[in-house]
This record gives sequence, C-alpha cells and structure tokens, in this order.
Amino acid sequence: MYSKIKQKKPKNIIFGFTILFLSQLNYANVTAAGKITNEVLNPKVEQQTITGTVQDGQGIPLPGATVKIEGTNRGTVTNFNGEFSIEAKQGDVLQVSYIGFQNFEVTLSGETNLIIQLQTDSASLDEVVVVGYGSQKRSDLTGAVSSVNDEEFNKGVVTNPGDLLQGKVSGLNVTNTSGEPGAGQDIVIRGVGTLRSGTSPLYVIDGFVLDNSSNGVPTNPLNFINTQDIESMTVLKDASAAAIYGSRAANGVVVITTKKGKEGRTQMNFSASTAISTIANKIDIFSADEFREVVQEIGGSLNDNGANTDWQDELTRTAVSKEVNFSMSGGTAQTSYFGSIGAQDQQGILNNSELKRYSARVNLSQKAFNERVNVDFNLSASRTENERPDVNTMVSNMLQLNPTTPAYTNGEPTVFGTGINPLIIEDIYGDYANNNRMIANISPSLEIIEGITYKLNFGVDYSKTDRDEQLIPYSADPDYAEGSINSVFTTNKNTLIENTLTYNVDLGEHGLTFLAGHSYQEFFIHAKRYYFTDFPDNGIEPRYQLGEARGEDRSQSSDATKNELQSFFGRINYDFADKYLMTATLRSDGSTKFGKNNTYAYFPSFAIGWNIYREDFMQNSGINNLKLRASWGKSGNQEIPSKQTKLSYGESFEDNDIYPLDGNVNSREGYPYGLVFARTANPDLQWEETTQTNIGLDFGFLNYKLTGTLDYFYKETNDVLLYFSTQDPIDEVGFKWQNIPGMKIKNRGLEVSLDYQSDASRDFSYNIGGNFSYIENEITDSPFTIVTTGTASGSGQTGATINGYMNNEPIGNFYLREFTGIGEDGFSTYTDLNGDGQIDDSDRISAGSAVPNINYAFYTNFRYRNFDLALNFNGVSGNKIYNHTRMSLFNMTQIANSLNTTDQAIEFSNEDPSNSNTVSTRYLEDGSFLRLNNATLAYNLKPEAIGMRDLLTNVRISVTGQNLFVITDYTGFDPELNTGSSGDSKSYGIDYFTYPKPRTFSFGLNVIF
Repeated sequence: MYSKIKQKKPKNIIFGFTILFLSQLNYANVTAAGKITNEVLNPKVEQQTITGTVQDGQGIPLPGATVKIEGTNRGTVTNFNGEFSIEAKQGDVLQVSYIGFQNFEVTLSGETNLIIQLQTDSASLDEVVVVGYGSQKRSDLTGAVSSVNDEEFNKGVVTNPGDLLQGKVSGLNVTNTSGEPGAGQDIVIRGVGTLRSGTSPLYVIDGFVLDNSSNGVPTNPLNFINTQDIESMTVLKDASAAAIYGSRAANGVVVITTKKGKEGRTQMNFSASTAISTIANKIDIFSADEFREVVQEIGGSLNDNGANTDWQDELTRTAVSKEVNFSMSGGTAQTSYFGSIGAQDQQGILNNSELKRYSARVNLSQKAFNERVNVDFNLSASRTENERPDVNTMVSNMLQLNPTTPAYTNGEPTVFGTGINPLIIEDIYGDYANNNRMIANISPSLEIIEGITYKLNFGVDYSKTDRDEQLIPYSADPDYAEGSINSVFTTNKNTLIENTLTYNVDLGEHGLTFLAGHSYQEFFIHAKRYYFTDFPDNGIEPRYQLGEARGEDRSQSSDATKNELQSFFGRINYDFADKYLMTATLRSDGSTKFGKNNTYAYFPSFAIGWNIYREDFMQNSGINNLKLRASWGKSGNQEIPSKQTKLSYGESFEDNDIYPLDGNVNSREGYPYGLVFARTANPDLQWEETTQTNIGLDFGFLNYKLTGTLDYFYKETNDVLLYFSTQDPIDEVGFKWQNIPGMKIKNRGLEVSLDYQSDASRDFSYNIGGNFSYIENEITDSPFTIVTTGTASGSGQTGATINGYMNNEPIGNFYLREFTGIGEDGFSTYTDLNGDGQIDDSDRISAGSAVPNINYAFYTNFRYRNFDLALNFNGVSGNKIYNHTRMSLFNMTQIANSLNTTDQAIEFSNEDPSNSNTVSTRYLEDGSFLRLNNATLAYNLKPEAIGMRDLLTNVRISVTGQNLFVITDYTGFDPELNTGSSGDSKSYGIDYFTYPKPRTFSFGLNVIF
C-alpha cells in the first residue's frame, strides 16, 4: 500500500465542492514513498497550525513518529494516538519518518488537518543476499547466512578481508597471528572441525572460487585484495547454505562481492589516509637501575656497561602508513562499469617491516537483446611487496638484552664482546617477497526461453612470487662473515570453468527455482629453490650477485603439483505464498587427491523455513518479522597435500639402501644410489565429511527497531584425515595420510545477534547491537593418547609437547605437567598423578584449551547532524595461552647471567638459578580479553557549505583508532596470537616471540564527485 495523505472530509457540501474544484488546479506531488491527494491551493503564506495523524497501512496510529519542517530545526513527534501539531506555512515541506516505514514528504498547500499513511519499509527483508551460484532475498533464506556491507566494515588500516569482519558475525572467530603488517589469520566458522592445518573457510570472489594453497607469500595470501573495492561479504555458516560448494565447504564459505557500477550519472570516489602506529603494550622488563639491583640481590654476575637502554624502544618505531584509492563507476540501463586503482604502504612497528600493495580493478556488465543476454567481466591485478625482519631475533633481543649496554657507540651500533647487536642484524638481514597476481573471470548468461537461463563462468587466477631471504656478509662476526641467500620462486595457476542452468517457475502462490551445474577446476603449483653461501663483502647484497657465491654449502630443488576437481550439483528452491520455504541441494565432487576407490563423494543438504510473520494471525501482533529455519546437510574437506594416495619412490645413499652391483667397485663412493619407498599407495583414502544440523530464528520487533537472529547448531566431522603412523611393520614408510576409523570432531553451539536502531531521521540518532556465540568442541573415539599440535623450541626443549588432540577433550588442549611451586632445594615441583615417585609424561594433565568457547562483540553508532561516531568492541573467553616467550626468557637463569627479564623470574626467592624451564602449567595463562578494536569519528561536509554543490556529492573527514585498549590478564604483548610450531596439524594458542601488536591512529579524507 502506498503511503498517502488525506484531507479530512468537510461537513459542508458546498465547501467540499469548492475544494474539489480548486484541487484540480493543483498538482499531486509524488514521492518515492507514496502519493498525495486532495491538496488545497491556498495563497496565504503566514504561519498556521498544522495538525494530523500518522498511521500505518492498516490505519493503526503510529506513536513516536517524527514530523519535521525541511531545512529547519522545527519538529515534533506524534503522541500515543499518532497525532501531531506543528507550526508551518504554505510551501513548507513536511517530512515524516518512522522506523520500519519509508520516509514520506509532502509540500503544504493550505491543508491544516492531515491523515498520513506510511508504507512499510521491508528493505531489510527484501535485501538481496549473494549466496552460492546466485542470490536470494533475505526473507527467502533457509540457511544460516550473515551478510556485512561496506558501511559496516571495520575502518582504518586494513590489509586483508578478515579484518573487515572481526567482531561482525556471530560464530565467526578472526584471530590475527601477530601484529605484523598483513599477518596470517586464523578464521574459524562455528568451531574447528578438522585436525589439519587447513582450517580456513573457502573464499569466493565474484563467483570465482579461490585456492587455499600457499602461493609463496610468507604472510596472508589474501593481502592482494584491495578492501576498498569490496561491496559486501557474506558468510555461509550452515550446511544448507554452504553445501552447494560441497568439496571445500566443511569450514564454511566466505563470499566476497566487489563493487559494481549503477545506472545513473558517473560517480568518482577519491580517498586518502595517513596512519601512525606505535607498540600498543610494552612488556614490563627491568629498567637499567632495577636490573643492577636485582642481579646483585640474587647473587648473579652483573655485567654493567654503564648505559640505560630501553631495547623495546630501540628495536621498535613509530610507523607511518599511507593509502590512496580512486574509483569511477556509472552506467546506463544496458551497461555498467566500475574501475579502481589503489596504493597502500603499511609500515610495521619493527624496523624493516613493510607491506606495499598496488592494485587495479575493472568490473563491467553488459546487457543486450532485451536483457536476455548479460555479460559480467571482472579483472583485478595486484602487486604486493613484503619486507620482513628477523622477528624471533628482534623480539627475543628486545626483551632479554642487558639494559646497561649502549645501543650505539660513537654513532654506530655497539659491537658486543659476545653475540651480535640486533641493530646490526637489522642492517644485514633481509626477507623480501614480491607477488604479482591477476584474477580474471567472465560470466556470460543467456535466457534461452522465459524462465530458463544458461550461464558460463570462466576464470583464471595466476600468481607469481619471488622471495629472497638473505644475510649480507659481516666480517666482524665469524657467524655472519660469509653471508647467504635462500631464494624461492613460486608459480600458482587456478583455472575454473562452470556451466549452470537455472529455471524459474512462477505458479501464482507457488514459486520454484531449479539450478543444475557442472564445475571443473584445475590447480597447478610450481616451486624452485636455491641456496648459496659465502659472498664477497663488497657492499652488494647477495640477491644481486648470485653468481659470486663461493661456498660449497649450496642446494637447489624444484617441485610441481597439479590437482583437479570436478563437480556436478543441483539445487531446488520452493516457496508457497512467501510463507513456506524449502531448499534442497546435492553436490557430487571428484578430486585427484583421493584414490581411485574414493575419488567421488556426495554432499546433500535440506532446509525448510517458515515466515510466521506473514500468517494472517500475526497481522496485528506487533511483530514485523519472524521466521523459523531448520537445516541438515553434509560438506567435505580435501585439504591435504597432493599425491598422498599414490606410490612414490626416492633415492637414498644411506648404508642400508646401497648395494655393490658392480664387482669392480671397491669403495663406498662407487656404489649407486638405492631406490627406496617415499610413500606407499593408499587407494582407499577418502574425503573427510562434516555433517551439520541447524535450527534458527530471525525476528524483528518495534517496527523494525529491534532485529536479530538466534541459531543452535550441531556439527560433527567423520573420516578424519591425519598424518600418522601406519602401525604396520610391513609398511616401510611408517607415516602417511589416513582416515582415522571412528574418530569424531564435535562442535555444538548457540549464536545470538541483536541490533537496535533509533529514528535515523532525527538530528541525533543511534544504533546499538552485538553478537554472541558459545561453542563446545570435543574430540571423541580417538585411538591416540595425544596428537601433538604445538611443541616447544629452544635449548633442551625442542619438540616437547605443549598441546594437541586428546580423546574427550577440545581441540588445542594443553597437555602439561602441573606446576606446584619451588621446593626447598630450589627446583620446580610438579603433581605426581600416578604416585610412582617419578615425574614424567604420564603425569601430564589436561589444562584447558587454546580455542575460546565464547566469542562476543558489541558496537554503538551515534549520529548527530553531520557527525558520526562508531565504536566496535570484541572479545573471547574460555581459552588459555601458553607463554613460550616467558618460559624461554623470564626465568632466574636469565637474570643470573646478566640478561634482562621481568619480575616473574624472581617470583620465588629461593629458586635456584640453574632450575630448568620445563614445559608446564607455570607458563599457562588466561587468554580472555575485551578489546576496543575500532573507533571512528567522522564529519560529513556538505558541498554546498563550501560552494561546490555542482562539483561534489559528499566530503567525509574521519579519524580512526585501532586497538585502542585491551582488558586482559595475559602478561605478553597481546592475547590475540598464534605463533607456535606445528607440522601437518594446526597449532593453537602458543606465544613464541610474537611480533607485537600496534596501536594505530589514521586520518582519512573521502571525496565523492
């Protein structure tokens, strides 16, 4: 029903005919929200009292509706009966607004008593959400889907897409592994469902499915995406939503949609920003004076060099980052375009730490033949240049170096008697990775007959990375005198061809959509590696004089892999009267990673939905949206190395592998290489499968002021893939990838998201909201005591288990000796669980998990006229962190040897300086935190205020703070981390010389032409 304004019926018939006659002399103003009828032409212009009633489409009064005079500060709100009174004059524009209804405007022409009916604004329900191989109205969704648009993204210095979503989606946990520019991320949707390192979701950009394989970049492989080009990101969480991608959807799917041109005038957008970053939290190590005092108190050997050096200040810096972006978009009814270029230079807070990205994008769309033919073309190209310091060395040195040692002597880095000044390492060490990447896909579609559309999607993702890790010769230290370089050249190519056929049927109240498709994807990875040593100390970097390497310690290698995926899939969407919804999906995937006996697997899903709010009995309930959803489905995971099902041989020159086939050979060197098994065949290796059940509720109250979702899910992974011992004495290899019989990974959880929006038409408005998720994770029926995921490093500790997978325990469970204190002899004591008088591995306990079971976030957005302020908080709870840095450095041995530490080292006054730092609960800490992740204050400058209305559309000036504060009990740099060591399994919650997190303030300008 259109919003409309009515003149109340006059009692005098003659007067009524006069109004009718005069009304024909006036025209009816039409707005986007409705129409105006029966307006009166009145030549008087003096102020008069205008009264009226604001109603909904059913004639029900709307209390609290805002009524304003355009261009003034005069306004009022309707009372309980929807009535208002305001002083106005002929020609004034009356603006009426109410949450959940479309805004309405009317130009006064003499009427004094009005009835205004507003049209329901169902934009949020009619919002189109991009899902797998298509899009749907939000009201038609049956799966658990969360969509975040560019206006809701986290702001500031953002290098990769995961940062945009942090804290924005319930059930989604985004953890940056460190504070390095473009650092890797652990992105987990609805709990960890696999034991391998491949826990990332599947990423789909404009219909192109990315490969999660490494492309030779040491940081996040998604850094190539210019986040300014992203229009929206949709997270497919349950099996119904994600199963259409079958083979790689077990960890969830993130669908990224980049910006497109829109019909209308050309729009140009220019943005520029500058940011300043400093270390957010310094660790409280001893100052020089404290150091001198403590070393003497414990009877240590004080090496006093007379200085007062803060090595954390010396080895960190105030980093400056810059970003510039320009885009242009527009279109007609037949053609639309979007083009952008961008440059970002992000410095890290450690010296020689920097990430530069140059990007360009073109998105085109062309319609023809009465819109029966549609062609979409997307092209993006990027170059990232990544420079990295020796992080472990820098962080360990800034925390342990003697604070009485001067950083510089006579303006040059001090030469130590033993060891090397890290300021010198900054000059001679370099890690440089340059990546060039291009993604192009074209998607022509043809409507064959009405309702039946064929679509082709063809695309290529090509990436090439050159990485040099070098040490420049430094003759003053024998350990660094020769210099070295390790060069790796990596090429990745991902080719995708998809064919889909969609049939839409409209049978009145019945709606059907059929989708059938075929997908073929080929992945090719090629790497070449070279290592050289002993370069001349001539001032030229090793990477520029490879031919001058003189050392015999050199090596070279290369490898290549090719994987293929072929899939057949189909989906049926059915709705009846927009009330009862059903979605059914089936996908068959074949992968060359699996043996001939299990090449293909089948992934079905089924979901139903009920739009309760559209039932007749709900019409006067005051509930604006209420939908019940339920789904079940399977998805797969094939993220294991290639060729694991195939027999493989290798050459060996070990004593037991060579044999003198020639009787004339009389020395070992004359023996030929022996042929040995590198891997035995395993044709029965099969897909890892995840089954998920979901029940959800979407709701909206108070005329859409309060909206939210509630979901319960249960997710179970079977046929778990893991690299472990064959336990077969005949199998010469010993270890290989296998499905673990009977073992299960279970995740069950509850997700809640809420949002409250005040009246956005007022001078002051706000919205507040947040999300919460609780996830229980458990491994059951495991045949292993523990599968190690995180191990210790360092002298006497390398390889010691810290955490792993244990039966009936959550993933990332810490398996440690229980520290009970320092004994009378000055050495650590531990709980003797079995009472045998010995402390060994049988005395380890389950000490908690590194994976949080509670994730939460909340936000507030305030708007006052042209100002707006956004605050975003996020946090986790229920997790532990193993402070490996503390175990390695913050102990009595350090301070006794005149190396710096913290007061944690002298916690026990009777501790013996030779007490070993054994892996135990002594170094296990609470990892919970609450962070003010993002805060933005902005001012929207109206172009007319500066006399540029004809040239500019909007000017926005903003300041953004990132990582402004963290509330936590963790004693390291930051509780959000993961720098532990792991092999084929994923490591969790270990802090080992982690790159510190920065606190960043950025200043931005955005101009729209």
